[in-house]
Amino acid sequence: MKGAIDYHGHNLYGEDVDPVEVRRRIGMVFQKPNPFPKSIYDNVAYGPRALGMKGNMDDVVEESLRGAAIWDEVKDKLDQSGYSLSGGQQQRLCIARAIAVKPEVILMDEPCSALDPVATHRIEDLMADLKSTYTIVIVTHNMQQAARASDRTAFFTTEVVEDSTGHDHRSGRLVEYGPTENLFTNPEDQRTQDYVTGRFG
Repeated sequence: MKGAIDYHGHNLYGEDVDPVEVRRRIGMVFQKPNPFPKSIYDNVAYGPRALGMKGNMDDVVEESLRGAAIWDEVKDKLDQSGYSLSGGQQQRLCIARAIAVKPEVILMDEPCSALDPVATHRIEDLMADLKSTYTIVIVTHNMQQAARASDRTAFFTTEVVEDSTGHDHRSGRLVEYGPTENLFTNPEDQRTQDYVTGRFG
């Protein structure tokens, strides 16, 4: 597989790129909530401490938990384990942990796939609030969620490709990218049309 991942004109795999700085600028929220085996407070404080960020840590933790819409639920139990929270709360804790280091971009990989509909709705509301401050990139197979939560949508498909050694591997291909409403109501590519109308997928 070939390609490059550029961020502000710099190849993120370049020799001159500091991976610690990349992790500060680009936050990540995974498919399955993954709190650290630490207190709620220390889950949020971990990144800023590791990066040597200055400032009152209590304020950083509170601001981040407020930003992730979970402060009121956990403010009286910050010393309890992150594992003590429900799945939806754990995912919001992970979002608080991501925003604590003040990233520019937050990548979210299927952030609601392990959650029930109520928790999913809360995460989607949170994403709508966060997008005024951060660039958010979401990977989802849920078309309804993509239509509800995104301003712009990229539709990818996968193909099985034989590499130079004769081995098959799956390769992602960008089919179409544009404003979400256009992609769902008036797609330019027939493959997109087939997918959004349920003809394949």
